[in-house]
Amino acid sequence: MKLLLSCLLINVFLNNTFGATPDSVQNKKLFVRVNGPQFYIGDKPYRYIGANYWQGAWLGANLVPDGKERLKRELDLLVLNGITNLRVMASSEESELVRSVKPAFQNKPGNYNEELFKGLDYLLNEMGKRRMKAIMVLNNYWQWSGGMMQYLNWSNGKPVIDPDGKSNYWEFMKMSAKFYQDSLAITLFNDYLKYILQRKNNVNRIKYNSDPTIMAWELANEPRPDPVMDKDTLLILYYYHWIDSTARYIHQIAPNQLVTTGNEGMMGSLNNVKYFLNSHSFKSIDYATFHIWPKNWRWYDAKNPEKTFESTIDKTENYIKAHIQFARQLNKPIVLEEFGFELDMGSFSKVSQVRYRDNFYNIVFSYICDSAIAGSPLSGANFWTFGGEGSSVTTDYTWKPETDYTGDPPQESQGLNSIFSSDTSTLNIIRKYAFILNKNIK
Repeated sequence: MKLLLSCLLINVFLNNTFGATPDSVQNKKLFVRVNGPQFYIGDKPYRYIGANYWQGAWLGANLVPDGKERLKRELDLLVLNGITNLRVMASSEESELVRSVKPAFQNKPGNYNEELFKGLDYLLNEMGKRRMKAIMVLNNYWQWSGGMMQYLNWSNGKPVIDPDGKSNYWEFMKMSAKFYQDSLAITLFNDYLKYILQRKNNVNRIKYNSDPTIMAWELANEPRPDPVMDKDTLLILYYYHWIDSTARYIHQIAPNQLVTTGNEGMMGSLNNVKYFLNSHSFKSIDYATFHIWPKNWRWYDAKNPEKTFESTIDKTENYIKAHIQFARQLNKPIVLEEFGFELDMGSFSKVSQVRYRDNFYNIVFSYICDSAIAGSPLSGANFWTFGGEGSSVTTDYTWKPETDYTGDPPQESQGLNSIFSSDTSTLNIIRKYAFILNKNIK
């Protein structure tokens, strides 16, 4: 009954408040759109090789020395290497979670960090100058930006469950997924959506919901169903409802921009095909996403590459193939929007060997290009992650507030999966396949 009432209230609110199209849309032909299983800009197919660059707003806000100038240099280098799409954090919540990034976009509900938002304004303006597209991540299932756990804390006042503190990831995951059924937490999140979607860029005076630089709004970083689904099958309905209602809410305010989930694919859907397909089948979800993490999923052991690399490649290719087939069933594009690979022997140092990582990148990008050029729904890929000129300043490679941003999130070792400006061999591979991917577009 509560779920049904929430649906009705959201629909009334949307129809009464956000029924009109934004007045300041400059040129609809510049927006990325979906037609069946393909992206288009105007009448030309749009496919891309991109990067995860979550820290862009923090650089744009000059939160590291020379931040704005460094941002421009890094964007120039990305474009030079054919990278035209960036997945960035457009949200974060001030939190007691030990490894959550500081500062945050939202200090508490409705209290926003204007300087960090100005950094996001600056990032989007500079990306627009370079004809780049942005994927804007709006929430986080994980702890490193506050995310769902922090919204729950704001809603119920209970202490956060911190996997980097005294709790474990299992307890964290069970609690984080409670977000989907907490009506106050969702209301606080929707308030944030209303603010950011209608924000006017401080640099170019374009409202975010009218900016063709923004390709898509992503509901969250790696949202997952409740991991105890087997004990309560109603829990999946909360998950589905949150996805569809939130996506429709965004479309009402930003009708010319796309919406996607940010899901990891089968690994983020409890390895249940039905959960993945159903969560991407809504008309409000424009395209599907999936991620690949060989280390996290225990496919690959950097200390034993001879015995694990070949099988990792097999599993990677099979995972890609499966999700292409899912996209065909959905008749929607799909994007590999996160994948990363360790340095040789699991090192974090910028001067380490990268032979296995480069080999992995070469194989993955080759497969993506072949599939996309052949007309499959696989239309883009964002590697994780671009660290640019960043550098860890701690001897144990941990991130701490007021230190540099390297692209790896605060709960992970800095340098774990980062591609730096000095990683010439890896950037050469990326540039090669970016050219191949787009050379035949007419």
